[in-house]
Amino acid sequence: MASFLIPALTVTAPGMDFLPASVTDREHGGLLHALAAVPDPRDPRGTRYPLAGLLTVAVCAVLAGASSFAAISDWLLDLDVQARDRLGFGRRIPAGTTVWRLLTRLDAGLLAQILAGWLRTRTGPAPARPRRYRTVIAVDGKTLRGARRHDGGQVHLISALDTATGIVLAQVTIAAKSNEIPAFAPLLDAVEAVLGDLTGVIFVADALHTQTEHARQVAARGAYLLVQVKANQPTLHAQLKRLPWAQVPAGDRTRDRGHGRRETRTVKAITLHTPGGIAFPHAEQAVRATRTRITAGRTSRETAYLTVSLPAADAQPADLQDWIRRAWHIENRLHHVRDVTFREDLHQARTGAGPAVIATLRNTAIGYHRIRGATNIARANRRADRRSHDLINAVTSSYPTTQ
Repeated sequence: MASFLIPALTVTAPGMDFLPASVTDREHGGLLHALAAVPDPRDPRGTRYPLAGLLTVAVCAVLAGASSFAAISDWLLDLDVQARDRLGFGRRIPAGTTVWRLLTRLDAGLLAQILAGWLRTRTGPAPARPRRYRTVIAVDGKTLRGARRHDGGQVHLISALDTATGIVLAQVTIAAKSNEIPAFAPLLDAVEAVLGDLTGVIFVADALHTQTEHARQVAARGAYLLVQVKANQPTLHAQLKRLPWAQVPAGDRTRDRGHGRRETRTVKAITLHTPGGIAFPHAEQAVRATRTRITAGRTSRETAYLTVSLPAADAQPADLQDWIRRAWHIENRLHHVRDVTFREDLHQARTGAGPAVIATLRNTAIGYHRIRGATNIARANRRADRRSHDLINAVTSSYPTTQ
């Protein structure tokens, strides 16, 4: 589509403030109570151990650093009788194979939804926020390199992270011989099931999700989309690149220094006066983000083009700068931690829902430590492991501030 279809452009300018959407009411409950909603896949005849207790053990063990199904069983084995009683066990505890068989048969999507809802009840009162504050959800996929299907293919998951709290709101397993694109709509549905309403929420995603259908699905739910545009959308990329950026003053500029380098990030934004004037539905603004990095005297520059479905009045350059950087949270504060701290790529879970379930448990552990103020997840794991009684008290309590 030729660029002459954009008849009028204006530089983004400050506008009206945005009032945040109301948050649904949440009930504070303990983990045992929350996990009682998970359907039990076992035959009720001969069932010896409570499902909620077994799942609580799994969550607590991963909170204490367990990185495999065997480590979850070992954590339960090492508990004293008093701690086991708190979780619904006496002197008899299940074998490791029992725990493994149960976890691999669960509905991973429902478990992720229940645990995300429980984590949201543990967050404290929201601090004072700017009037234009929005819930920013980062979307990205991750391959579990150690987990293989029967056909030899790797397990791939797509997740949605609340960048403000560090809670993974939803996780969807990518079907075999498919990719992230068809899983985007089910992921939106799962996020909506947790939040109750997506009105006013902004989703940030990489160039893979610069899909016209994605933009329509997000808009239909009253939400907004900020996506990067690359060569996978050549027409759109060419249109954005040809805009008169040289005539646009910098809307926001930030400078960082650390790790032996200096970085300058500059954001420019242009309002598209004709909706649909570029080859992407619901696009309200075109954005150019430039990152200049100086390392050991050498200068490098990267330029990224993006579109956002929010008008300038609700998404000023400083907001866009913040949201673009939040898109990296899911990689740096979630996927990297799962790989390094929990050694996820070395774990060879492959049976049934096992890979997705253990990934959900890791997401829950990271989110739990984040909402309690932890910045070093490995240290938080070690602390939880040393204080198992405090950990059990905290997660089973109906009060989120219990230590």
